[in-house]
Order: sequence, then structure tokens, then C-alpha cells
Amino acid sequence: MLRQGVQIITKKEKRMSQKSQPVNHSPSLSRRHFIASAGVLTAAAWLSPRRLFAEGENIVLAARKRAETAAIIVQPLRGDVKALIGSGGNIAVLTGPDGKFIVDSGYATSRTKITDALARVSPDPIKHLVNTHWHFDHCDGNEWMHSDGATILAHENTRKHLSTTTRVEGWDFTFSPSPAGAIPTEVFDTEKTLHLNSTTIELSYYGPSHTDGDISAYFVEADVFHCGDTWWNGHYPFIDYSTGGNIKGMIKAAETNLARVTDKTIIIPGHGKIGEKPELSEYRDMLVAIHDRIAALKKEGKSLEEAIAAKVTAAYDNKWATSFLTGDIFTKLVYAGA
Repeated sequence: MLRQGVQIITKKEKRMSQKSQPVNHSPSLSRRHFIASAGVLTAAAWLSPRRLFAEGENIVLAARKRAETAAIIVQPLRGDVKALIGSGGNIAVLTGPDGKFIVDSGYATSRTKITDALARVSPDPIKHLVNTHWHFDHCDGNEWMHSDGATILAHENTRKHLSTTTRVEGWDFTFSPSPAGAIPTEVFDTEKTLHLNSTTIELSYYGPSHTDGDISAYFVEADVFHCGDTWWNGHYPFIDYSTGGNIKGMIKAAETNLARVTDKTIIIPGHGKIGEKPELSEYRDMLVAIHDRIAALKKEGKSLEEAIAAKVTAAYDNKWATSFLTGDIFTKLVYAGA
């Protein structure tokens, strides 16, 4: 049973093979809720040695397994832009004579369901794929999309992480280098503009925020903005300190997003429902308020345990906390970078 969202992993448990660990989910967490929360599953853990699940299958393996049965919802947005929701991070799809342009590829284990959803969107072939960052819930499908015809584009740091062995302490998982077909063949540093399907697509690098390779994709004529995991709509965000993320960068990215969009812009978050500027503004305000309070406690010399005991997130937990990323866990994430 989970206690305050966190338990300790012993040295013996850490020696267990990730593939041989049995699943041991909270009894209060229904299968339906687990699948519905797949978008926040990657936020289930924090920095070593604490994890949300003290025993059971590693969260990365569990997420991939659950994605096999997750439903994929097609949500029309504006113009020829649609969103696919249900396989890891939210996916954007632009259709037209230049072939499908896709932002993020979801879980590889969702391939059949994503393929079916894409077929419902249009018969256009897959030609272009952009990764908003390197995390597995946004890039696992890279290899099969490439095999179906997609050229993959991302920030140079995304290619770096996908090309090498990369450890994420927050998930207690080490990723092997991705297959050659899954690695972006085109990269950029700061900005890149594409013209496809009579649409201008502006790609912009945030700097270190959720990771060190996060980018946004703005469909100019449709006024649809995909900001990847710099926005988790309705959820506390996971921040990957292992690969360059930090809370200050997340706040800066939220400010950048707010400056980029208008009240008419449709915004695709990395996780959570499609939103608009007022919701994004509320998210930014939450990040700032919690960061500032925790930073003040840290400056006073308060320990992590004392910061947790202060219940800084209490006023926000009803809206933002999940079974996978509680207020206490988010406090730890913020404290690490405050």
C-alpha cells in the first residue's frame, strides 16, 4: 500500500531485474483510472532512492505495457491540424499533399491503435515527424514511423540522448541507445521554420526546462501551438533533472509560451486536455507560487523534510496532484532546483 505517495527502495530491491519485478499497483487505483492517467505515468517517481512504487514493475516498463490497451482519441482542432490523445504525450497531426506531418510518436506499443487513428484522420502517408524532446512516451514510436516513411527532426540534444545510453534517476531506468531508425536524422539548435501542406510550422528551442532538448511547434495559419512537456494541463509536471531539466527552466518556458500565444490560440500540452491561454496562465502561476515558497524555505535553511512538512502545495493539490505525482513528490522536484 502506498504511504504518502513514496516508499524506500532497498539495495536488494534495486538489484532486482527490471523485467522480472512483479506488478504491485495501489489497490485503490482502478485499471480505468490507470489507463486514463497514462499521460502522467511518467511522473510516478522522483530522484533516487525514493520511488512511488517501492515494489513492482519499473514505471517505464509498466507504461509501455499499459499503452497496449489505451484508447486513442482523435480530436479535430483547427484547419488540417488534429490531435491524437491517449498514447503517452499528446500527438499533433497536420495532413495534406506533402504527407502527414506529426509531432511526437507516442509509445511503440500503441502502434496498432495509432495507425488506426491516423488512417481515420486521412489516407495521406506519414512523411515528417518532429520530437518535442527525447522521453520515451514521446519518441517510442519513432522507429516504426520512420519505417513507414517519416523523416525525423528534433533538437540536437534529443538526438544526443536517443543515440547514447541515458539514465533517468527519477524513473530508476537506464535507456539503451535507440535503434538507428528511431534517431532523428535532422537537428537544429535554436529555431527552424518549415513549409508543408500550405502551412508554416515554426519550431523553437526553450533551453533547459523539462529536459535539455524541449521544443515547441507552432502551426501559424491554424494558430495551433504544441508546447510539449513544458505544459502539463491539470497535472504537476515531472522534471527530468537527469537530462538537464530544472524548475526555473520550466517557469521560464511557461512564460515563453504565454508570450507566444493569444486568447485565440489552441494549445496542445504534452499531457492533459487541449487548452487555451487562461489555463496555461494558471499553470504558470502555480509553478511560480510553489517555487517561490519553497525557495524561501530553502533560503531559511529548511531541509527537504521540513519543506515537505510545510505542505506548500496544499492549496493546489486538489487540482494538480495525481496518484502518480503527489504534492510531496512535486515539492521534492521543486526543492531540488529552487
